[in-house]
Amino acid sequence: MNIYVGNLPFSAGDQELSDLFGQFGAVQSARVIMDRETGRARGFGFVEMDDDGARKAIEALDGSDMGGRPLRINEAQERQDRRR
Repeated sequence: MNIYVGNLPFSAGDQELSDLFGQFGAVQSARVIMDRETGRARGFGFVEMDDDGARKAIEALDGSDMGGRPLRINEAQERQDRRR
């Protein structure tokens, strides 16, 4: 399952995200999205893990505090086509 993680502190990195979700199962990938122009974190990321671990992580971590910010965590939705 692909999980959306929003409201991340700008200091959070891929490893920190992987460690956080690793408590609930094997993490296949963890990625904090970076701004192409500035190279800074954009405040959200994605984690891929097995469905059972993902459900447990979403339930346990949604609304939890990380670096003074309440995390918003849910199943990632397919990206909408932004071309016009």
